[in-house]
Amino acid sequence: MEAWDTRREKIVKILRTNEPVSLDYLCQELRFFDRRLILEDLHHIALTLKKTESKLIMVPPTCLKCGFVFKGLKKPKMPSRCPKCKNERISQPLFQIK
Repeated sequence: MEAWDTRREKIVKILRTNEPVSLDYLCQELRFFDRRLILEDLHHIALTLKKTESKLIMVPPTCLKCGFVFKGLKKPKMPSRCPKCKNERISQPLFQIK
């Protein structure tokens, strides 16, 4: 990553690696700890990638208690609790560009 890259350019470079990465990993790599802004950046990256052959892939978050999978999320987000069992232990979504 170059020092003059924007935050979104840095995110794209990280996501083009071979394996999906978590939201915490992105925060650590960018040294930027506002998850809400990172998720907003991911949404804009997904919209931008629609114009290209690449695509933002999201492995959806899962409830760690009952196994509920948050499928069908229209944009990247971190749910606060499970709609099925109301548990707040939710795995992070994983992101990758393919």
